[in-house]
Amino acid sequence: MNRRSFLTQTGLLAAGAAAFDPKSALANAAAAAMPKGKAEHCIFIWLGGGMAQIDTFDPKKRGNPKANPKVAGSDYAAIDTAVPGVQFCEHLPRTARLAERLTAVRTVNHHVIDEHAFATNLVHTGRMISGSVTYPSIGSIVAHELGAASSDVPAYMLIGYPNVSRGPGFLGAKAGFVYLVDTESGPAGFSRPEDVDPERAARRQALLQPLQSRVPGESVIAQYRAAQSEALRLAGPDFMRHFRLQDESADLRNEYGGEFGQRCLLSRRLVEAGVRFIEVSHNLNFINGTGWDTHNEGQQNQHLLIKELDIALSALISDLEKKGLLDKTLIAVGTEFGRPAAFDGRGGRGHQGTAFSLVLAGGGLNHCGAYGVTDELSKEIVEHPVSIPDFHATIHAALGINPVKELFDGSRPVPITDMGKPIASLFG
Repeated sequence: MNRRSFLTQTGLLAAGAAAFDPKSALANAAAAAMPKGKAEHCIFIWLGGGMAQIDTFDPKKRGNPKANPKVAGSDYAAIDTAVPGVQFCEHLPRTARLAERLTAVRTVNHHVIDEHAFATNLVHTGRMISGSVTYPSIGSIVAHELGAASSDVPAYMLIGYPNVSRGPGFLGAKAGFVYLVDTESGPAGFSRPEDVDPERAARRQALLQPLQSRVPGESVIAQYRAAQSEALRLAGPDFMRHFRLQDESADLRNEYGGEFGQRCLLSRRLVEAGVRFIEVSHNLNFINGTGWDTHNEGQQNQHLLIKELDIALSALISDLEKKGLLDKTLIAVGTEFGRPAAFDGRGGRGHQGTAFSLVLAGGGLNHCGAYGVTDELSKEIVEHPVSIPDFHATIHAALGINPVKELFDGSRPVPITDMGKPIASLFG
């Protein structure tokens, strides 16, 4: 073999070896195997405090918090649902009738310390808190990947109080949320004062432009400028009209129930307007004094919370279906952890992350009423464990987002989920 032929052949081999990247090949194979749904929006209902799965979507044998000694188990009776063999708590009768349209994922688990802030951050971001990286929330990732379905609205809205766990993290302000804390007033700062007409607002923006143009393109101030420009663009009656719940019929508003239900009704209106991701926070602690964090006496009136969830969730599912939006809208019900079957000294329940229930509805998935099996006290997982990254991957896949795609924190690649795998049986 002459020198030229040798160099040519070895060069081709070297080029082939360089072109083959094992990590890239694995990523491509994983991406090809990922299911891809057709949902276009997500409504994420947040039950802050820790919903007791054993008292809601994963009922077991009856317990007794008033016995001496106390008997571990469900605090309520179980009822059949529309799916044979699947039962929910007796205080979820409306949702039970719609079980064919939803899946209670009964084997969600994490092994972080069962503390509210850590677990809330984990369920929202899919990752533990890091000292060097602020990870984006699932809502911000969806906003970043899909954008709004209409230029008239933001991609991500939060109905509840803002928190860093709901934020954009390293994705920056453009993937952040617009929030409101009650359905009566709507989001603050988007209605111009009466004495500022569109022409006057335009003059103000023109005066601001020379100052904004001096801001470095990659700076934090530039991110704020972009968010401010978006807020100014949205400000006005065209955006604020979406919050006029009085435009809905009185009968429909009554079907949704109280303030939490009105938040869910508003989320349906925001889906129609083109918002991609809406988080609806159920943080109305005055109903039972503790919200879903049912320690001690909070357990005594927990049924009021469950009934309110039942009314609002069933109304939302039915309303979206009537509007032809249920297959396009994935509903997810989240909470930071569950509760153990045993009762505490005053009849309440503690915290449990080893096994708890999160719920998915609509979104064009193949629903089965319930997925996964826990033991006789809903403490240990028997079949089909689902990690938090798996649950996130299922949401992303339902929305057509590849959960193994890499985002970038500066130059550092960060996969959308931490090796999460979608629940394959929900896709067909």
